[in-house]
Amino acid sequence: MTGLAIGLSSMKSGERALLHVGWELGYGKEGSFSFPNVPPMADIIYEAELIGFDETKEGKARGDMTVEERIGVADRRKMDGNALFKEEKLEEAMQQYEMAIAYMGDDFMFQLFGKYRDMALAVKNPCHLNMAACLIKLKRHEEAIMQCNVVLAEDENNVKALFRRGKARAELGQTDAAREDYLKVRKFAPEDKAVARELRLLAEHDKALYQKQKEIYKGIFGPRPEPKPKRTNWLVLFWQWLLSLFYRLFRHGRYKED
Repeated sequence: MTGLAIGLSSMKSGERALLHVGWELGYGKEGSFSFPNVPPMADIIYEAELIGFDETKEGKARGDMTVEERIGVADRRKMDGNALFKEEKLEEAMQQYEMAIAYMGDDFMFQLFGKYRDMALAVKNPCHLNMAACLIKLKRHEEAIMQCNVVLAEDENNVKALFRRGKARAELGQTDAAREDYLKVRKFAPEDKAVARELRLLAEHDKALYQKQKEIYKGIFGPRPEPKPKRTNWLVLFWQWLLSLFYRLFRHGRYKED
């Protein structure tokens, strides 16, 4: 892709750009009827991000590599990223993971079946999961969720993807969604102490939130007023006693007459 190469050569590391490539420098008069499917004489617009520059260590261009070679290069990038992650060099680690993923782009994965697809996913998915771990540490929780979703699209029961997505959701205050992820993890790993701890933290968070809301509503509506004690009306009591006395005397008199 001559046009894409020319566009990328003018970009800086970390830069994002929309590249408009004319058909003369794209797929030409014939177009492409494989993947990607491009009509003849069609201009192409690329949304490109230049992750960084790195010296070529493999000795050949990516397009000239066999499937095994591309997966092997991606795996080495992943291992480099893991080493940087252990040193808490998160940005540099993510760069290595992104480069590893770049070797297994959608056009490459689209062509894989059977054992080769399994081999590629065994490298690609851990890169996404490790990216999510880096992003959680960097407080970039929305991006971490996106990385986990990529893995879950391929493997809906991936325990690490569910756990890390739950962690990111909990940090964003999405407690119900986080609890749902943690409960799925516990279904597949019932003895996992980390899941039990996170579920306990969610329960404590919900309890504290309930108490806080209770105090807020109490402040709005105020405490229920205490009933005031009734004052004794001695005049009423005197007249009641007097009427009672007359009534007893009257009944006593009638009794004697009878």
